[in-house]
Amino acid sequence: MVKLVGPCFSMEASGTLADTITFAKWKGRAYARQRVIPTNPQSASQTGNRAMLSFLSKQWTNISTSDQATFDDDAESRSISPFNSYVSLNMARWKNYLPPSQTFTPAEASSALTVSTMTLTGGEAHVNIELTPSGGTSIWGFEIYRDTSAITNCNNSNCIAVVEADGANAVEYNDTGLDAGTYHYRAAAINVDGVRGTAIADDSEAAT
Repeated sequence: MVKLVGPCFSMEASGTLADTITFAKWKGRAYARQRVIPTNPQSASQTGNRAMLSFLSKQWTNISTSDQATFDDDAESRSISPFNSYVSLNMARWKNYLPPSQTFTPAEASSALTVSTMTLTGGEAHVNIELTPSGGTSIWGFEIYRDTSAITNCNNSNCIAVVEADGANAVEYNDTGLDAGTYHYRAAAINVDGVRGTAIADDSEAAT
């Protein structure tokens, strides 16, 4: 990405020139980049990254104002928004298979929580997953893992979804768009301060 001043001899420019270079603005900054044709890859690691990114994006507004403020200094030093600091930090943690945190410096001090029960129900092109957490106010969500064979190790390449949990109520996730066959699942609870509990044992269900 190239930062610009007065692109194309004007105050600003947008759009694509000769199917080669694209001009745009990001957070008030003009830039130019090579034109690319978007793709929608579905590799295991990309699916895992999208699962966490989707969770983080949805959860920002649910985080307390005081916790959001812990990202302010980092955001200011990097000339980005606190939201982008929060996403950047947590995606860096996820790259190393560490759970996210609601604060800039993860405390990692809470008691690890577990998934009490996991109930799988198969159907046409889908498997429904119902998860019940062990009680705990520090819980933030569940990481859900899927494979076509028994899951020995949970990691960010076999994670298909991260869903919000409150520690009191069961959570359902519908894994859709599946080919007919048998699928294996595990799930782990994550806490607000960057702690992950032990994943529940592998179980399987068939999609028809």
